[in-house]
Amino acid sequence: MSTNPPGQAFPNKTRVAILAELEKERRRLMQNHTLNTPGASISLSRPSMKEFRDNAEQQHIAAQQKAALQHAHAHSSGFFITQDSSFGNLILPVLPRLEPES
Repeated sequence: MSTNPPGQAFPNKTRVAILAELEKERRRLMQNHTLNTPGASISLSRPSMKEFRDNAEQQHIAAQQKAALQHAHAHSSGFFITQDSSFGNLILPVLPRLEPES
C-alpha cells in the first residue's frame, strides 16, 4: 500500500467516493426538508435583491431607449433602431443598403 502525502488522510479515490456520498446525502436531506416544510418552495422561488435590481435597471434602460428613439425620430431625418451596444449606445443609426449602379 502506498503512503499518502502529509496532511492527506485518504487516497484520492477514497476522497472522491466520500465527497460523492456526502453530496448525495445533502441532496436527500434538502429534498426531505423541502417536502416536510410547508411553503419552503415558495421562499426559494422569491426573486433575490440582485434579480430585482437587474429587472428595474432593464426597465429603466428600456424607457431611456424609447425616449432616445422618439427624440431621434423627431429631430433627425435618419432612421434609428434600439440595439444593445458594447459601447453603451441606446440607439443605433440604420443606413440603407444601396444597389451599385451598373
